[in-house]
Amino acid sequence: RLAARGDQIRVITGHFPLCTAELIGGRLTTLTLLREPVERTLSYLRHHRENQAADRHRPLEEIYDVPLRFHGLAHNHMTKMLSLTSAEMAADLPMLTRVKFTRDHLERAKEALAGMDAVGLQERFEEFCDRLAARFGWRLGEPETRNVSTPVEVPESFRARIAEDNALDVELYEF
Repeated sequence: RLAARGDQIRVITGHFPLCTAELIGGRLTTLTLLREPVERTLSYLRHHRENQAADRHRPLEEIYDVPLRFHGLAHNHMTKMLSLTSAEMAADLPMLTRVKFTRDHLERAKEALAGMDAVGLQERFEEFCDRLAARFGWRLGEPETRNVSTPVEVPESFRARIAEDNALDVELYEF
């Protein structure tokens, strides 16, 4: 679509690895929202459970333990999306690329954040939108909230496990 209608396309949004910008080419305004890693993971698990009938009654811990979900969408996901190179990225489903994380991934993710045009926090979404409008002159309209899952109580041990499994994301978020 970009090749055929590039002059008409003004915004490309989605959950893409940042290296997608290299693959597209040209000058893009890049922005991202980070979310506290444990809350991000729990939100993903709740959203999955609410939207997948087969998993509707499964405990979140059980959903988390499915290798495809863990490695594809939970394990240090923010670090992955910011540090993944086009050489590492799976061609068919980039978000599900399985990564053997190293400190280099975290350092690349930090560099990527430092080089982005705008970085915000999910917890301060409206403030982020206000900053985007002021900085870029964008008319964003009223904020919308989507993919809001219903919070549920989870054991503190599960929260601690998620934090430990996602130590790079925790460090990236604190950065």
